[in-house]
Amino acid sequence: MNRNPLTKKGADGLREELQRLKSEDRPKIIAAIAEARAHGDLKENAEYHAAKEQQGFIETRISDIEQCLGAAQVIDPATLDAEGRVVFGATVSLARIDNDETVRYQVVGDLEANIGAGLVSVSSPLARALIGKEEGDSVSVDAPGGKIEYEIISVEYL
Repeated sequence: MNRNPLTKKGADGLREELQRLKSEDRPKIIAAIAEARAHGDLKENAEYHAAKEQQGFIETRISDIEQCLGAAQVIDPATLDAEGRVVFGATVSLARIDNDETVRYQVVGDLEANIGAGLVSVSSPLARALIGKEEGDSVSVDAPGGKIEYEIISVEYL
């Protein structure tokens, strides 16, 4: 079975979401369905159909999260000893060579990726270029706007 990498923080976030879905959202939607059902004819009951659709979304999300967690290889970056190399879970500070703009990203699993939050997928071109490199190394990334050159300023395991 192929195990998908997930940071400890990402796994904890999914567990929290799963708990909320099961203990809060699911009971609310069950109550909403019961209330809508009490209004009578279900064929033309928009509240009932909307609640049933919402229930489907919740149940699908619960199933998806349970599958993801079941197939995940949880890695705690704080316990890594990669001798300064960029590996899964590492947080990397980069300086763009052409304009000295600095950015900071953590290399995470596909499920956790959120570039706006500084979380870059391990399968992204940027992460693939960074893996195995060390502080002071330069990397070139093929981006939609052309090649971007970065210098690695620091590598941390938080």
